[in-house]
Amino acid sequence: MVMESVYGDRNHEDVEGRGKLLRRIIEETRNKNGTLLIPAFSLQRTQTLLFEINKMVEDKEIQPIDVYLDTPLGIRILDIYRKYPEHFNDRIKSRLDAGDDPFDFSGLTLTPKSSESRKIVREKNPKIIIAGSGMSHGGRIRAHEIEFLGDKKTTLLFVGYQSVGSLGRRLQDGQKRTRIDDEWVTVRADIRSITGYSAHKEMDQLIDFVEQTAPSLKEVFVVMGEPKSSLFLTQRLRDFLGVNAIAPESGASYFIDW
Repeated sequence: MVMESVYGDRNHEDVEGRGKLLRRIIEETRNKNGTLLIPAFSLQRTQTLLFEINKMVEDKEIQPIDVYLDTPLGIRILDIYRKYPEHFNDRIKSRLDAGDDPFDFSGLTLTPKSSESRKIVREKNPKIIIAGSGMSHGGRIRAHEIEFLGDKKTTLLFVGYQSVGSLGRRLQDGQKRTRIDDEWVTVRADIRSITGYSAHKEMDQLIDFVEQTAPSLKEVFVVMGEPKSSLFLTQRLRDFLGVNAIAPESGASYFIDW
């Protein structure tokens, strides 16, 4: 077996837990009249965030706040979601049948054009900006980071894995001065993370997955993770399941006995 280990050394918040964290951060942003920046992957992550914020607004779990969906690709993918409602689960279908769009709510503004994106900075009300890319490699989030990271009232919230070397990872690790495009930015914003939105399996789920076929496994190669994560999961698999787990070294060769 060859398996990933992005979160091989830790577990996520559950759905309820991640929602509580997001709700708390939104309320903090509103209370300090600040800006919440969320770098988000255009597919799935963006739509999940909209769905959960929609629920918070409609259930009056949060006070009204402006939300800008500032990702052209994310907006196009959202259109695809709406075009094929037959693929939603029954709970979402029932809401659609009742005329409730789970991705639309009071305060939401879509900004597909760059001219619309540039106008967001003029808005002085508390606001949420969801933009790509998810690791701040590129996309419109970088312009917003240049604009808002120097403000103590800003919160930068990561809802996905940040790879080593990415701008997102440097910010997540606490870098206080960084270069974004051609500008140096002093970071005064509050940097937060919620891992519960990640599509990568958490530690317990990875172990459970291996356990299902453990009796028939000869070897488990633990890859696609940072060294500490891969090594931790490798040892866990050995200790808990008694399987021959290996964290391959770069450039090493292994003989696989079929």
